[in-house]
Amino acid sequence: MPYRRFALVPLLVATIACSTLTRGLPLVVTPAPTLRPSRTPTPSPTSAPTLAPPAFVPPECSQVPLATIPAATVLAEPTPGAEANPPIEISEQRAVFRELKSTIEEVYLYPDFNGVDWPALVATTQSHIDAGLDTEAFYRELEGFVAALNDEHSYFESPVQVAASEAELAGTADFVGIGVLVEPLPEKGRLAILATFPGSPADRAGLQAHDSILAVDGLPVAEDGQAFPQRVRGPECSAVVLTVQSPGEPPRLVEVVRQRFVASSPVLAQLVPTTDGSRIGYIFVPTFFDESIPAQVRHALVDFGTLDGLILDNRMNGGGSSTVVEPILAFFTSGTLGHFVSRTAERPLEVAADPVHNSQDVPLVILVGEDTVSFGEIFSGALQDIGRASIVGQTTLGNVETLHGYEQRDGSRVWIAEERFQPLHTEADWETQGIVPDVEAYADWDTFTLETDPGVAAALKLLGH
Repeated sequence: MPYRRFALVPLLVATIACSTLTRGLPLVVTPAPTLRPSRTPTPSPTSAPTLAPPAFVPPECSQVPLATIPAATVLAEPTPGAEANPPIEISEQRAVFRELKSTIEEVYLYPDFNGVDWPALVATTQSHIDAGLDTEAFYRELEGFVAALNDEHSYFESPVQVAASEAELAGTADFVGIGVLVEPLPEKGRLAILATFPGSPADRAGLQAHDSILAVDGLPVAEDGQAFPQRVRGPECSAVVLTVQSPGEPPRLVEVVRQRFVASSPVLAQLVPTTDGSRIGYIFVPTFFDESIPAQVRHALVDFGTLDGLILDNRMNGGGSSTVVEPILAFFTSGTLGHFVSRTAERPLEVAADPVHNSQDVPLVILVGEDTVSFGEIFSGALQDIGRASIVGQTTLGNVETLHGYEQRDGSRVWIAEERFQPLHTEADWETQGIVPDVEAYADWDTFTLETDPGVAAALKLLGH
């Protein structure tokens, strides 16, 4: 059965588109006062600013009337609905389930199936299949079967989901949207922008990381503790009026025209302003689940040139693939960084140096937080463990199990928690303890800019600038 190594908990980060070492007491850096805005009211005509025309109309939309879609259709998908899975007969369903069951029994990290009553789970699922399930119900049944392991890591993908994941990993996801990555913050009634796609309608409209989307055509993006990022969705070339708020500023209205993209996850890179003229680079890495990321990081390092210090921001990094992580590690270090341990064996995490300017010895600080997950944690913790980087932020939640993907006979795939990462120099259990920062510094993502970021400020202090 073919497999690929992978480590990822589903991200809280979502595209507005179609489409988881104790070193003594850490020094605590008190962040700047956090702005915690009250629940955003629905914009009213009397309080809303004047709406300017869209800053950018995609060329393919220049001859299309920029009408907004009716409120009744705001939940419509921006691109054609997901393709249905190929029909699968009951005999084939049984064969696929047998294959899935055998795979888990052979390779699952926990011999006791994580405390689950395995025979009962198998029998229940088998009875549901034998009773007759249509294709989509069958794949939902297998999703539930793997999820019942309750390790918060392993999961199942139907054939259609496999295709979508492959496109995302390749950086070729095709979607219609305004061009942002967001994190839903339903408790605060907003979607926080993590990054904008360069050249996208959102980017051209001036939306930036740390801005928040509060409402769409007057409808809030979160109500009663539930976020509705899909309210930003709509057909290609349709216009949408967003209520946007930047940290420390009043809300404003922005009209944006939706556009079709085939895009990679954006990596943000820039020099940090300093008072001593030193060259400190900042790179925000939103995910390791995009094989274009190493090239984007390399491009940033090439453009920076020789640096006096570098800050890598993994605070929103939900993990990804070893094919993405290892090339980026190679920019900054070499050798054995730890071991992946399974039920029966262990293998080293080894990288060969791939320097870009002075990347192999530039003073390095990595920002982490509770949204740093899986390979985001392994990457950050391994560099801390070997003494290559200092860590700033919050203690991570602990998720360093590595998933292996196994292709099924029908084109579906199961990702199984098969290994756990063991750092090179410490016996700490990162799965339960998380990655502990050298310096604690935290504020909500939507309350600061790069210039007022307490994590960046703490990193600069560690770097001596």
